[in-house]
Amino acid sequence: MSLSIARLHSSLRVPCLSSTVITRRAMMSALRNGHIHPPSPPLSNSPPVSRPTDPISMSPDAAAPQTAAPPPPVPRAQKPRPTIRSTKAALTITPTAVTRLRNLLNGPTPQLIRIGVRNKGCAGLSYHLDYVDTPGKFDEVVTQDGVRVLIDSKALFSIIGSEMDWKEDQLSSKFVFKNPNIKDACGCGESFNVAS
Repeated sequence: MSLSIARLHSSLRVPCLSSTVITRRAMMSALRNGHIHPPSPPLSNSPPVSRPTDPISMSPDAAAPQTAAPPPPVPRAQKPRPTIRSTKAALTITPTAVTRLRNLLNGPTPQLIRIGVRNKGCAGLSYHLDYVDTPGKFDEVVTQDGVRVLIDSKALFSIIGSEMDWKEDQLSSKFVFKNPNIKDACGCGESFNVAS
């Protein structure tokens, strides 16, 4: 009889909640209400864990381990851009030539002077000066003391590094050039050659 009373007594027993069940219910209600405790520090040698910001939108397999995406690659250090150094002008102009060029530009029909080279004379090449209104597409523009002179692109390698001067004497007045590239010149000085 005591056995049947013990069975009856155990079936009528009020369920007792263990401490594990109470803790679990408290955690679930905290998650539903949005009261989340600060995360605990990660263990050493453990992969990074990604925690969702919205606990309600967890995936059904939330118990599965969550890993974060790999970090983005470290950006490469950019090489410093080279600075552009000022270069020497293709042609230098003496003060007397600058004065003469200013007088030409301040005249009634202001025009620019284009310096070119033609095949002519005993040595092969001679300087050729033209008046032009605007620079050509490939002309080199030399600006010095507010005066512009154009160099024809075909003549640039023959003239580069030269000095332009204005000479006046009793017989003539003209622009003359001191060219360091000249290898051979005719006796009268009208033509030159830059080939070696």
